[in-house]
Amino acid sequence: MDQESLRLLVLRKLRDGRLPHDGIRRVLSGPSDGETCDACDAVLAKDQLLMEGVTLDLGRRPLQLHVRCFQVWDHERRVT
Repeated sequence: MDQESLRLLVLRKLRDGRLPHDGIRRVLSGPSDGETCDACDAVLAKDQLLMEGVTLDLGRRPLQLHVRCFQVWDHERRVT
């Protein structure tokens, strides 16, 4: 997915609540085990790095994102 399409998708998910605006308490990273990215909805390949963010909303499961998707989400949530 190109950068602008990803940015627009992240913005849409921020607006409708599928991605949180709030920050995260903790970020973990490690090898993927085939998780689905919460931002772009693509499956992370086994050789990709998974970014997992524990949100401030204790009722919400941790975010699981590609590195690039994490960067786009973090930037867009701060400017919107």
